This record gives sequence, structure tokens and C-alpha cells, in this order.
Amino acid sequence: MRKAEIERVTKETQIRVNLALDEKGKAEIDTGIGFFDHMLTALSVHSGISMSVKVKGDLNVDCHHTIEDTGIAIGQALGQALGAKSGIVRYGTAYIPMDESLAMASLDLSNRPFLVFNCDFTNQSCGEYDLCMTEEFFRAFAFNSGMTLHINLLYGSNDHHKAEAVYKAVAHALKTAVTENADGSTLSTKGVL
Repeated sequence: MRKAEIERVTKETQIRVNLALDEKGKAEIDTGIGFFDHMLTALSVHSGISMSVKVKGDLNVDCHHTIEDTGIAIGQALGQALGAKSGIVRYGTAYIPMDESLAMASLDLSNRPFLVFNCDFTNQSCGEYDLCMTEEFFRAFAFNSGMTLHINLLYGSNDHHKAEAVYKAVAHALKTAVTENADGSTLSTKGVL
């Protein structure tokens, strides 16, 4: 079974993540940041990856540590659940509209972490979620899972819609990439990732 459990405890956050790649995207998310819960629920449901994410962070400071550390923990859980990353499609790309907004994500579960993030937001926040943390979350997620991740927000005017399109685009690209391939082989000319 492709599952993982990660517990991350620092002086700033206490995080427990349970992740299952093959359980149809059941989401139980509680980070203390409403909009972030909404985005992680979308990531889970649209990727088909079940996630239980429980976070207690130093929100009296701001949302930075909570969001970045959650990205670290979810990324570690994804990497652990995928193991050697053999037997998967490996690549995924998705364009996702959210009303007037359109986002694109393309990723490679390559063990070569990298992030390209081309997204502009108009406002500082959606609720208690600082929109600048979107890039920090995806950087932590990509680097800790061993993923090359490109995210482009092509256009949009409503920041809620723009952020949601981004999370859903990553989710749909990830759904493709983690799909098991027909013969269980490693999709690499090297034979390993």
C-alpha cells in the first residue's frame, strides 16, 4: 500500500500527516488557517490522494511557519509513500480554470527538486492566509517530495480564484504523475530515479 505517516515537531509547529495515494482523496484538514484548510482539501480531493493533516502552529506570530512546515511534512509523506518512485507515470501537467482565473502546473516526480513559480496576487491575504505563502508552501512541498514543479498563473483578477486554480492545477498534475504504470517499470533511461 502506498501510504505514509509523518510527524514533525519543532519549537514553532506540531504537525501530523497521514497520506494514502490510493484512497480516493478523503480530506481531514485542520491547520488553524481556514483558507489554507480549503486549499489543502482541494489538493487532496482533486489529486485523489487522501490526507489527514493536523497542525498546531505559532499563529500568534503569523502563518509563515505553519504553512511552510506543513509543506515540508506533506512533501516528506508523499516522497515516503512513493518510495523509489518506480512503477508510476512520473509526469503530470494540468490547466485548471477557476471562473476568470487560469492556472497551469507541470511536474516530474524525478528526485530532482526544483520550483518555478510564476504567480502574481493583488492582495496581501485571503482571510488569515498570506498569499505570498503560496510559493513557500509549494517550494517546501516540491523539495521535500523530490519533485520538479512548474506553476504558472496565466491570468485572473480574484485572488481566491487564482490561488484555488493553482492548488487544483497541482492536484490534477499530481493525480496523473502518481498513477501506477502498466508494467511497474521505472520511467527513466537510467533505469532508476
